[in-house]
Amino acid sequence: MQFMTKSQRRITINITSLIDVLFLLLIFFIVSSTFLEQPGMKLDLPKTTRKEALRIEGYTLFIMSDESMYINEEPVAMEQLPDELKAIAPELEERGLILKADENVRYGLVVEVMDIAKGSGIQKLVVATRMKEEESS
Repeated sequence: MQFMTKSQRRITINITSLIDVLFLLLIFFIVSSTFLEQPGMKLDLPKTTRKEALRIEGYTLFIMSDESMYINEEPVAMEQLPDELKAIAPELEERGLILKADENVRYGLVVEVMDIAKGSGIQKLVVATRMKEEESS
């Protein structure tokens, strides 16, 4: 006697929609992880039309409009600046020091601070600016 065997259907799971969801989640995490908040203070940075942008993290020297100075939000006097910069210079070999000066700070002070930074052993000094907004006429 011969029994008829039923052919077994192969069960498949359609994962096309799961791949789409996974892809969208991956894009979301990539895009949201690239936004880094720079620590800082309220400054009116000078404007530039050049579109080269660098994202550097490390030590930042702020020069406020009232000519007060901060290294990473810690106040520092002009007399203490060379000693403070000499102390952090070994950590800044490749990254450099970021200089953020208000646009209303006198030019001579900025040049003096840059000279102190070079004299303190800092090899790389990055001057922060912001992009000019396009004026429509």
